[in-house]
Amino acid sequence: MQKILFIALLFLFFISCKEQKDDKILTNHSKYSTSIKYAKGFDIAYRDGYKVITVKNIWPGSEKEFRYALVKKGHPLEMPESFDEIITIPINEIVVTSTTHIPSLEMLEVDTTLVGFPSLDYISSQKTRKRINQGLIKELGKNEDLNTESLLDLNPDVIVGFAIDNHDKTLKTIKKTGIPLVYNGDWTESSPLAKAEWIKFFAAFYDKDTLANRLFSNIENEYLNAKKIAFNAKSKPTVLSGAMYKDIWYLPQGKSWAAQFIADANGDYLWKETKGTGSHSLSLESVLEKAEHAEIWIGPSYYTNLVQLKKAHAVYQYFDSFKNKKVYSFTNKVGETGGLIYFELAPNRPDIVLKDIIKILHPELLPNHKFYFFDQLK
Repeated sequence: MQKILFIALLFLFFISCKEQKDDKILTNHSKYSTSIKYAKGFDIAYRDGYKVITVKNIWPGSEKEFRYALVKKGHPLEMPESFDEIITIPINEIVVTSTTHIPSLEMLEVDTTLVGFPSLDYISSQKTRKRINQGLIKELGKNEDLNTESLLDLNPDVIVGFAIDNHDKTLKTIKKTGIPLVYNGDWTESSPLAKAEWIKFFAAFYDKDTLANRLFSNIENEYLNAKKIAFNAKSKPTVLSGAMYKDIWYLPQGKSWAAQFIADANGDYLWKETKGTGSHSLSLESVLEKAEHAEIWIGPSYYTNLVQLKKAHAVYQYFDSFKNKKVYSFTNKVGETGGLIYFELAPNRPDIVLKDIIKILHPELLPNHKFYFFDQLK
């Protein structure tokens, strides 16, 4: 169990619109349209009475694109195109499969349409937990083994799933039930603003495109303004990240979600030159040689205090960041059933994450900001 938790924490911390050439795209619906600025994994095109969502890169290296037609109620669907699913909108009931989907529903004020979710204990949101406690959201088992009988009983308008590869038997079984299944690939995005932009994906199913545009614009402005503030700093602290599992130190690669936050907070991440978007595996010796004198340590796996960290591996105490108690983590902020708030909300609110990291690296720049996700380990 410890191994699973360790890898999950590292993975989730690290990993984290082109114009279509089609004469049928409406030009008089600009009031309702959505342009995609950062996300690489989906597009939305507008037709007469329906929208087309194209989802790409649903897992790293996947080549297949999925196309979904979202048809307004009462509008006949007559087109020569083929789709993976045809869904009538606005939808009334939804099942989602990742806690990262829940903040979008709440921000769009459609969270009451959520009727089922796998592993309810992972949900941290107080608002959604209240509905769970009232019996309004059904437990659906585990992501890798969804309860198809319960799904059939619910018969939602759509299920939003995600896949880590092409071998997810559960999602293939769901497909056979006839309940519309759409894939969401927000987790494959490496840019903080790209992950957050997936709120526009959810909004399309509720005809709330305009609201999503406004919500995302606010997040984008907050993020970019915070980034500008960070680059007024007079110093650029060196940063270490990750931790050891057995004999391997796992840390974010230079193009990853976590590394991007450090860069935008004007920090000097010591492995910024690495090219990938996932995690990097290194020996303890190489990390100690490079990061012994790093000023800040962000995201040391699942440890909640310095005592735990030292007990786990005595070598941690030799890092300057440990000696100076400059170690920061998101592991102390949990929901009432133990779900980590960071995993659920951080992808949707990168502006708050960035402000937290600026507060860590340059506390003088944001004197009034209080940590939301991160804490200094005691």
